[in-house]
Amino acid sequence: MKFFNKMERKFGRYAIGNLTKYIIITYNIGYVLQLLGRVGVPVLGYLMLDPGLILRGQIWRLVSWILIPPGRLDLFTIIMLLCYYQLGTALEQTWGRFRYNVYIFFGLLMTIVGAFILYAVMGDTFTILGYGTQFSTFYVSLSIFLGFALTYPDMRMMLYFLIPIKIKYLAILDVVFLAISMYQGDWATRVVIICSLMNVIVFFFMTRDYKRVNPQEIHRRNEFKKAVSRGQTSNITTHKCAVCGRTEKDDPTLEFRFCSKCKGNYEYCQDHLFTHEHIR
Repeated sequence: MKFFNKMERKFGRYAIGNLTKYIIITYNIGYVLQLLGRVGVPVLGYLMLDPGLILRGQIWRLVSWILIPPGRLDLFTIIMLLCYYQLGTALEQTWGRFRYNVYIFFGLLMTIVGAFILYAVMGDTFTILGYGTQFSTFYVSLSIFLGFALTYPDMRMMLYFLIPIKIKYLAILDVVFLAISMYQGDWATRVVIICSLMNVIVFFFMTRDYKRVNPQEIHRRNEFKKAVSRGQTSNITTHKCAVCGRTEKDDPTLEFRFCSKCKGNYEYCQDHLFTHEHIR
């Protein structure tokens, strides 16, 4: 977090606002190009992420592959794009513009890295077998959904517009399908999935609370519980969340942080650090 705070202060002004909107725009362009391919103009073939052709001078493929849309355009795709736009916009508001930019662009970068890893192993077979078609914006969209599920795991969504279900269960279902795809697929499929979703993997491990399993932290919690049972604690608290009012006495495992964007010394618990409204 300290590293990101430092990077945000230095480069935050260059972050792209409303990034999800531009991602959806690239999808729309891709679907237009897809329609051109159906009438005999195979434009997408010149845009695919193919390291072999990139090394031969077609360097535009390093960027142009993001125009390749995730699947064909139909009613289900339109609904999913609207859903991804809402989720991505909410993530940008929660994380901040800079962190959301880093999340998305890191996923794109690792997708390119994955393609070059495959090419290094397979050589020109990569081009012959057309593995470049596997590298599209499909996993960019999926990373938005998984990132939202990690941030708001208990938020409910309407499955098929009828069944309310917590988003974390939908995310678990997606992970299961990805695991099955990796098991049944070849090494090319595994590299595509792992590298393309590396931003989700990194975010998952960065947001885990490893202090809970630290022996010193476990000892501190046990001593606190003993002190409470003996009535040795005072009414004076060190931390208090400005949103929910909880203190370290309500839950000794809570973490508290001051918000650098709020005007004044406002402290928030881990549940409201990224979701509160900034006080100006």
